[in-house]
Parts: sequence; structure tokens; C-alpha cells
Amino acid sequence: MSTDAAQQRDGAVVVGSSAPRDDAGRPSPADATVDGAVPSVHGQPTLEMVAAASGVSRSTVSRVVNRSPNVRPEVVAVVQRAIDDLNYVPNRAARSLAGRHTYAIALLVPEESSRFFGDPYFASIVQGITSALETSDYVLNLLVARDGAGGKTRRYLQGGNVDGALVVSHHPSNTDLREINASLPVVFGGRPALPDLDPCFSVDVDNVGGARLATAHLVGLGRRRIGTVTGPSDMPASVDRLQGWRDVLADAGLPDDAVAVGDFTTAGSASAVRELLARVPDLDALFVANDLMARGALTVLTERGLDVPRDVALVGYDDSPAATSGELPLTTVSQPSIAMGARMAEMLLGLLAGREPKSRACVLQTRLVLRATA
Repeated sequence: MSTDAAQQRDGAVVVGSSAPRDDAGRPSPADATVDGAVPSVHGQPTLEMVAAASGVSRSTVSRVVNRSPNVRPEVVAVVQRAIDDLNYVPNRAARSLAGRHTYAIALLVPEESSRFFGDPYFASIVQGITSALETSDYVLNLLVARDGAGGKTRRYLQGGNVDGALVVSHHPSNTDLREINASLPVVFGGRPALPDLDPCFSVDVDNVGGARLATAHLVGLGRRRIGTVTGPSDMPASVDRLQGWRDVLADAGLPDDAVAVGDFTTAGSASAVRELLARVPDLDALFVANDLMARGALTVLTERGLDVPRDVALVGYDDSPAATSGELPLTTVSQPSIAMGARMAEMLLGLLAGREPKSRACVLQTRLVLRATA
């Protein structure tokens, strides 16, 4: 028996005159063939019409539609031209049923929804992901869920509802990620907070290097009492940015005790800066671990009558819209968040197609953007 015949026999239900139909008389999606072809309804083009227009067999069109590598490029071009001319659209539901694919990818964000929708960093990540998925068959499902949901998110992801997952802003407490990572392809945005994940695929930025850029700039301005407001201490990005800050101060022979812990929010940073100023009143510079927190720091410094940058130089991180939204634009470390999201999606698409990347950990570079605050 030929391969095509076997494919049509194994899992395909051929639509016949007695096949079930919906209320409008259309064939039910469950009765479509393996490649997603359904009979022409109201003049809609079918797989057979594409085959006739391109002068190839129906099975060849099926291979092109399903992106088989076993079709010569010149044949793919001819079939694709016929698909475009006829405006043929494969039936996604039938292809999913036959291939046991959902053609859905989850973006999992283990954070409160207020943080997700309030931080422009996430919007940039989503923009990059959706741009990379635009030319694929996959759709994106957004899951914003903190711990304590009784494993609901894990059960959903392991229940065959998605083909793979992208994870951003994770914490060591997100232990369900171990099981999720073991049961379906996962790509992490940022260095994973959980150790010893295997396999582990990730896309990160050089947070240590970015923090070094910011702190070295402040040292170069002649500042000698340089503080920092970090993100949550359980997040790898926060740890790395703190390490970069410490490295530069150590090289310069400057004290590194002016540390306050924030939470990547404006309000959290304001509280941290007030505490820091009470403890270190001679502060003359601040490196803040994201732009939202830098905005909070700027508000507190202004309230205290301190001029930025004359009295206290200030550098943020992200180069998000928050950096340019106020009267005083922030000097900041620019991280390529859109490119990061796109690379995450591209890596996951490769895994779903059976292609493992040359490197399991991709690290993108940062740069310093000079504006008014330092």
C-alpha cells in the first residue's frame, strides 16, 4: 500500500453522501480528510481544485499544505501559486484532528494580572512573539496565573490543549514548570529560575553586562555614592543586574552597600528609594533595575528637593515607553525585548518542527541610551 493510501486510511474519515452535516448542510469538520480538505461548499476552493490547477496529484498538494520537506522547491512554488490564485484555505480543525496538533502555543506569565498589564516590558515581548507567529499556522493563548491555583494551569497545559509553551517572568516557587517542561516543548524568556531543568531552552539578555554599562557610566560621571534598586531577589534578571552593579563598584573601589529591593513596580520603587535615602543620605547616583521603578525613584527624588541629574544621577533599565513618558526622559539600558519575544517564538517553532537549536541558551546584547537623567 502506498504512503498516501496509508495516510488516508489511518485516522481519515472520507466524507460521503451519508456523512453527518451541520445545520447549514455543511460537512462536519470531524468528517474532513487528513490534510484538511472538505468538499466545495458554496464555491469554496478544495484541495482537488488546487491539484487540478497546479497539475499535480492531490497527495502532492497535501504534502505542500502540511509543509512536508519531501517536495521539490519548484513543485512547491507551482502549488503555492495555485493556492494563492484560488484563495484556498486549509481546514485547520481537520488538520489538527488528523495530526494530533492543536496549532496553539501558550504564553505563560506566572504573575498577577495587574503587573502583566501594567508593565510595558510584557507588551514588547508579546509584540515580538506575535510577529514571529504571524506567518505560521499557530495561534497564541495567553495564561496569566500566579501560584496557588491548585495546578489548574499545569493541568491545562498537560491536557493536550497546546503544542508548546513560552514562559516569561518566572520564579523559583513556580515548581509546576518542572512537570510542564518535561511534558511538552517549552522555551523560557530569561534564565530559568528553577535549576537543573532538562531539556532547557531559553532566550535571555545579558543582564550582567547591561548593569555594568549603566554603573560604569555613573562612575565615569564622577559619582562616588552609587546606589541601586533591584527587582525581586528571587528572579534571575534581578540577581544578574545586581551582580553587574557590584562588579563595577568593586573594580572602582567604591562601596556596594546602598542596595534596596524593589518589585519592578513604580510604587514599590518609591518605597525602596525612601528607605535608601534614609539610610544613605549622601547618595549621588542610582541604578534602577527597570524603567517603571526609575520613574518611581524620580518622583521621590523630586519630592525631596533633589535635582536630577545634578544632585543624583539616575539610570533605568529596559528602554520601555516608561523611559520617555515623563517630562524628564530617562537614561536607560536598552534591552531588545521585541527581538527576545521573536527569538523565543522562533526557537519554539523549530522545536515543534523537530529542529533543535544549535545552542539551547540564546543571549542577546544590551546598549546604553543617554538621555536627560545621567
